[in-house]
Amino acid sequence: MSEPIQEKLKQSLLAAEGLYYRLVLLVGESGSGKTEVLREFAGEIGTEVININLLLSAELLALSEKQRVLHLPEILDKIVDKQQVPLVLDNIEILFDQRLKQDPLKLLQLMSRNRAVVAAWNGKIEQGRLIYAETGHPEYRQCDGKELLFVGMNGTATIDSAHKNDAV
Repeated sequence: MSEPIQEKLKQSLLAAEGLYYRLVLLVGESGSGKTEVLREFAGEIGTEVININLLLSAELLALSEKQRVLHLPEILDKIVDKQQVPLVLDNIEILFDQRLKQDPLKLLQLMSRNRAVVAAWNGKIEQGRLIYAETGHPEYRQCDGKELLFVGMNGTATIDSAHKNDAV
C-alpha cells in the first residue's frame, strides 16, 4: 500500500522544486499509517524523519509561555537547519497548540521557502479544503488546499489533478 504513496511523494517533491513553497503534505487521519510511510520514504531518499513534537518541546521547556510564542519560529528554524534536505517531518501536533498562537501551515510554508519539506498532516482533504481536527475541537483548522501539494493516505494527490489538466 505505501509504495504508490511513496511514489506520489517523490513526484510531488519534484513538482515542488519550482514553486514558491516547496512543501508537500502527507495527509491522513490518526492511525492511517503516515509515520510508517514517512519512515520508508525517508529511508529511500537517504534522510531521517524529524519528530517535531519531541525536538521542539525539548527546546521550549525552559521558556516562559510568552517567550515560547515569540521565539517558536526561530527555534523551529534552528532545529531544521541542522537536518538533511529534503526535510521529512512527523508529529507536528505541537504546532497546533493554541497556547503557542501560531499558524502551523504558515510555519511549514516559511520553512519550505529555502528547502524542500515533506510533512505529515493529521487530518483530511474535503472539497479542496485542508482540515485538521474535528469541527468544535479547540485546535480545529481549515484552509484552502488549492495552492498546496498533498498526498493523501487514500492514494489521492494534487499531482494527479495536475496531470489530468495537462492531458486536457
